[in-house]
Amino acid sequence: MQQEWNIKTRSEACHATGKPFAEGEVFYTALFHNGEGFRRIDLSEEGWSARAADLSAEPIFSYWRSKFEPPAPPAPEPLRRDDAEGMLRHLMESEDPAHLNTRYLLAVMLERKRILRPHKSPEPGTLLYEHAATGETFIITDPGLSLTDLVAVQEEVSVLLSGLSAAPVATEPESTEVRTEVR
Repeated sequence: MQQEWNIKTRSEACHATGKPFAEGEVFYTALFHNGEGFRRIDLSEEGWSARAADLSAEPIFSYWRSKFEPPAPPAPEPLRRDDAEGMLRHLMESEDPAHLNTRYLLAVMLERKRILRPHKSPEPGTLLYEHAATGETFIITDPGLSLTDLVAVQEEVSVLLSGLSAAPVATEPESTEVRTEVR
């Protein structure tokens, strides 16, 4: 499945009522899928109840319930993100299909570090994640990697991450001769 690689940011107010969310308030996130991609809305419990009562409402692709946490104030000076999260964001922006496996592996790594929270996706082959700190939604395609594919992808991720700490991301094609030890 080919789709747009983008991140959907959590709203600070209810889509239905316009009322700002309070810290710790329970709210619902709903994803809708159409021919152009995904659309996200965030609803207060009041907005969610009103939507549930509306029989003509657009069908939901996926939804989940969360507690609202206000976003952290921005850092005074943006720092370069030389980690798995920064690499995932960079690869999602590039939308290069050659990095499909790498995006998947980075998302799984971030899930295991509890940076990304998985959410149920009704569409096979699509993984939905919510960033634990920012509430952003990440939509990742599951490439169906086998164990034999995993070693090559791990090496690619290792090379990309180690290359970031030494220098900016290179645009040169990756060599198949590069060997790194995965520990």
